Amino acid sequence: MSSVLYRLGRWAYRARRTVIAVWVAALVVLGGAAGLFNQGLDNNVTIPGTESQAALDRLAATFPQVSGTSAQVLVLAPEGVDVRDDAAQDAVADAVIAYEDVDAVSTVVSPFVEGNPDTFSDDDRAALITVQVEGEGPSIGDDVKEALSEATTELAAALPSGWDATIGGQLYANEFPGMTLTEALGVLVALVVLILTLGSFVAAGMPIVNALLGVGISTILVFLATAFTPITATTPLLSLMLGLAVGIDYALFIVSRHRDQLLTGTDPEESTARSVATAGSAVVFAGLTVMIALVGLSVAGIPFLTVMGVAGAVAVGVSVLVSLTLVPAMLGFAGERLRPGTSRRARRRAARAEAAAAAAPAPSAGTPASAAGDTEGEWAELPPHHNRFFAGWVRNATRWPALTIVLVIAAVGALSLPALDLRLALPDAGSLPESNQARITYDRISDHFGPGANGPLIVTGSIVTSDDPLGLMEDIGDEIAQLDGVADVPLSTPNETADTGIVQVVPETGPTDVATADLVREIRSLQGHFLDEYGVELSVTGSTAVGIDVSDKLGAALLPFALFVVGLSLVLLTMVFRSVAVPVKATLGYLLSVGAAFGVVTMVFEHGVGADLLHVARLGPIISFMPIVLMGVLFGLAMDYEVFLVSRMREDYVHSRDALASIRTGFLGSAKVVTAAAVIMFAVFFAFVPEGDTNIKPIALGLAVGVFVDAFVVRMTLVPAVMQLLGEKAWWMPRWLDKALPSFDVEGEGLHRELSLAHWPAEGTALAARRLRLDPRAGLEGEIELAVPERGALVVDGTAPGPVSGLLLTLAGRLEPAGGDVKVAGLLLPERSAAVRRRVALVDLRTEPAAAIADAVAERPAVLVVDGTGALTPATRATARDALRSASAAGTTLVLGASGDVHDLLPAGVPTARITLSPAPAGASADAPAAV
Repeated sequence: MSSVLYRLGRWAYRARRTVIAVWVAALVVLGGAAGLFNQGLDNNVTIPGTESQAALDRLAATFPQVSGTSAQVLVLAPEGVDVRDDAAQDAVADAVIAYEDVDAVSTVVSPFVEGNPDTFSDDDRAALITVQVEGEGPSIGDDVKEALSEATTELAAALPSGWDATIGGQLYANEFPGMTLTEALGVLVALVVLILTLGSFVAAGMPIVNALLGVGISTILVFLATAFTPITATTPLLSLMLGLAVGIDYALFIVSRHRDQLLTGTDPEESTARSVATAGSAVVFAGLTVMIALVGLSVAGIPFLTVMGVAGAVAVGVSVLVSLTLVPAMLGFAGERLRPGTSRRARRRAARAEAAAAAAPAPSAGTPASAAGDTEGEWAELPPHHNRFFAGWVRNATRWPALTIVLVIAAVGALSLPALDLRLALPDAGSLPESNQARITYDRISDHFGPGANGPLIVTGSIVTSDDPLGLMEDIGDEIAQLDGVADVPLSTPNETADTGIVQVVPETGPTDVATADLVREIRSLQGHFLDEYGVELSVTGSTAVGIDVSDKLGAALLPFALFVVGLSLVLLTMVFRSVAVPVKATLGYLLSVGAAFGVVTMVFEHGVGADLLHVARLGPIISFMPIVLMGVLFGLAMDYEVFLVSRMREDYVHSRDALASIRTGFLGSAKVVTAAAVIMFAVFFAFVPEGDTNIKPIALGLAVGVFVDAFVVRMTLVPAVMQLLGEKAWWMPRWLDKALPSFDVEGEGLHRELSLAHWPAEGTALAARRLRLDPRAGLEGEIELAVPERGALVVDGTAPGPVSGLLLTLAGRLEPAGGDVKVAGLLLPERSAAVRRRVALVDLRTEPAAAIADAVAERPAVLVVDGTGALTPATRATARDALRSASAAGTTLVLGASGDVHDLLPAGVPTARITLSPAPAGASADAPAAV
């Protein structure tokens, strides 16, 4: 991975104009396509597989008058005045006519029609006009809503002085989100943090440009996708929020690593390539974990949630691609301008250090660099550019690691306790701002008709076999009216064709109340009774029942979702860190962060702590899909910090093999940038809270709190303490597991090895090996040394076929060496095995005909490896000889696994090396030479 990204970073640096032109062209072309094919956002939410949704679908066909969406107009008389006053009846009659004239309105029920006593409140001050609209609420156009609102305004004006009329109900229950200037404050905060962190306006602008381009493309893709699937208005907002956060952070990690390397004198182009290889590897992995978590939302089986997850994953994926290409291109334009200058403080510190070194007596032999009594000890050796604040942080976190762990768990646990009271529901009009007309109507209905009138239930079933549909529905309605929690049954009737009946049930409690959910479950538990007693299979539906079903379905999906996301990510983390303890610790730390996020959200939105400051419209249950979305997104972001912090520790551990020292150096190498990234993410998420949409607000607050706790409490405090306590055991991994899992190489170990061997062997060498040890399966101990020039030949023979084939397979990139250094065609093994396999052709004459050599030569390989030459017959030997000479003439280096004399197969004049492999006899030293 790091080798591929190294080459990508260098290419993007050199081809910077092309890279920027391609991204700008992509933005323009995709934008034009979205403008042409965009079908608009569709806020019609369906929940397949639930009883309430199935019942709604049946009602749409059999009883359309009640299957659509309703609006409620409340007429309110002044205190002491009866709403039935003659002065109001004419105005209401005119309004009913106006409502009926609106397109998509199917029926209007006036309170002044005989037989509707339930449309008047008990105090006689309020009356309800019910307007039934065809279609599902979110899919009904704004023109219908505006026409109904205008008719209500005219009604209010026509009523006597002191009277009022407002409109609300299910049709107006949700306001879908839009952007405000408040969200832009997050970007401004990010810019300030970037300037302070990177110390350069040019460097600080790069992550912002990177994020804006990524967000622009991902948002365009969301609107382009509306041509293929319905997408809700919440989806692009979530995509925007995530794209901004990760786009800024991913670019920050790369630019910060680049600046650190420039400080040490590295050439800008080389530094860019190395930054993309190391920090870019961590970006790829971090983005992958976020994408897995978001795509994992599909396990809930709810289409709109799946689309939200996929859109968020696409936004993160685009941010990764842009970061890996656009950032190095911008670094290419900046060149030397980003190289940090030496500060005045650093120059004074260096001068004092030189003076102290000149005045100090020379240490005696064996004296350690820092005396045992030195209170600074190893901390005094910190490079001058490291911030002493973070040095003190990690020193305090690791001084008494067990105490740190106990304190962190206790504090975060206390913050998580309110989450035990977390209640979930879909938002209704009661969650809207208090000044909203639908919220005013909602509150007035609750005051005058009871809270249940805002969310009546519909109990429905097929009555096609009944001889007395009217009497049947009346009996069912009377029985339901006797249930605890039922305030009223205003309607119990069959449809016009007498094949479907409905019972409208008004609960005593509001739509999001726990008691209402209990009532729904109780009615459903009586399905067997109604089937036996009346021969009718009843279902409970309506907007309130749909919300309850959504909450139940999401709750049931949490466990499989957690297993899916955590399971896959544990595997990925194990691949990255080559450790068992580190992934387990990372996952447990994530659970602490989730608990804290849930706890704070519950305190604010249910207990009211700070609710006024955050403009929370009403205390109550949290939106149903908040937990699963928050868990998915936060897991990916938590792994970001884990990767960027711990991969730096592992990088230092790989080079130093000092587990405890690598905690300190790794922390100091990444703490500053992790802090900046966390502050930026916190700012971006929190900016969506004060004026945010009802659906996004609790998610944004949970993410902001989760990011803060995870970065500063879990990753930067708990993780160093746990690593200190584990010591070397933190990097332990069973050998069998290490071999089974592929290596991700986030810390760039393979790249560092490639760079250190860049000048070995001498130019013009096709095959080189030193201290090469073959895979134990080859049956050869000892080490191999060889060097074969380009256009030359190597003949390998031995007393046993296993070692010969083992070496040939190793040189062909098909078998990983057990140790030592080996390069084939200038490519290091095993780091560049894939590239070696593309450039090296392998023919085994024991299983393939001699003509296969000619087929391999036709592909013009850099190296041709032929094993099993002893299988050649006199007839096929000539064919092999002609093909090998043709390959040599084309400049291919030849490697032959010999069995007997093969000089007749090789062209004359080709420089040839010969190596004989002899397995060490039993009992011989492992260092016995393998080659003679």
